[in-house]
Amino acid sequence: MSEGAAAMAAVGAAAVAQAVKAAGVIVRLEPGEFMKLLAKQDAPLVVCAAGGLFSITYEYLFGYKGLVFYAKSRDALPLPSRAETVVARSIWIPG
Repeated sequence: MSEGAAAMAAVGAAAVAQAVKAAGVIVRLEPGEFMKLLAKQDAPLVVCAAGGLFSITYEYLFGYKGLVFYAKSRDALPLPSRAETVVARSIWIPG
């Protein structure tokens, strides 16, 4: 690996590390597990985004006990009616 390539890799790794520090701990879950955890909340705040290049994917985030949980699904998840939702243009997860 050349010095320039090594420097670029180091810059990229530092950017990801900084993003993780800013975001805290993000736990990726399968949609079913995400829904089970979401059901434990009385009035969860869920951030949702839909996007994709060739097909639509749905992404979801919510906080629980100091952690942030993330799920990605091909189908829209049936969020509980008691959930407060924030619709975002996109969700970016480091790494």
